Amino acid sequence: MEIIMQPLLLLSIFLSGAQVLATVFTLENSCSYTVWPGTLSGNNGTVLGEGGFLLSPGASVQFAAMPGWSGRFWARTGCAFDEFGNGRCVTGDCGSTLKCIGGGTPLVSLAEFTVAGGISDKDFYDVSLVDGYNVGIGIKPTGGAGDCQYAGCIADLNVNCPPELRVVDGDGAVVACKSACDAFNAPEFCCTGDHATPATCGPTQFSVMFKAACPSAYSYAYDDASSTFTCSGSDYLITFCRTNGF
Repeated sequence: MEIIMQPLLLLSIFLSGAQVLATVFTLENSCSYTVWPGTLSGNNGTVLGEGGFLLSPGASVQFAAMPGWSGRFWARTGCAFDEFGNGRCVTGDCGSTLKCIGGGTPLVSLAEFTVAGGISDKDFYDVSLVDGYNVGIGIKPTGGAGDCQYAGCIADLNVNCPPELRVVDGDGAVVACKSACDAFNAPEFCCTGDHATPATCGPTQFSVMFKAACPSAYSYAYDDASSTFTCSGSDYLITFCRTNGF
């Protein structure tokens, strides 16, 4: 496994005489093809990996995030960029550039994190299919304390994607599976309007299909109970296209 270490990776950083431990994210490409991970940081946090980069099959890369960091990671597929980093991706595009501007265009599987702001606090993390699915993705906590469960979707949803949700490339191959919200833009699928509360927006036939294939991933907006996980003091391995659980 090729591991790429970022030059400024610091496992611990000292500020005003106090040790502040960083959370280390390892992104690993287990796909048989190249992916171009995208990253998005919230709350004006440090942009990891400059927003986006190439990750070859079998390669991995590490980033450190300070306490309080929040953001998301996803895989882009079918990308082509010129020498200036301009181009497009078939799935997960983010401003037609290698270094993402904003989040990925829906139809992407997401790994989402909120890192604890203090030593005794918990990290929150999840894998979300609310914006659709393009590749399998999993999160494995390492070295933490607490519940610290695996979260993710190792099933290939593109294989069994219903016809009305399929996204195909120029060769007719299914490259992504839409969420019902993206496909139909209706309140009952998007949890908006009269369906904007947990009481009025429940599972649908499509979210049930996603949940059956990927029990630990978000299948619709209010799928919190079985899809949000916590861990304290952990690092995280994020794997694209993993074919078995941890």
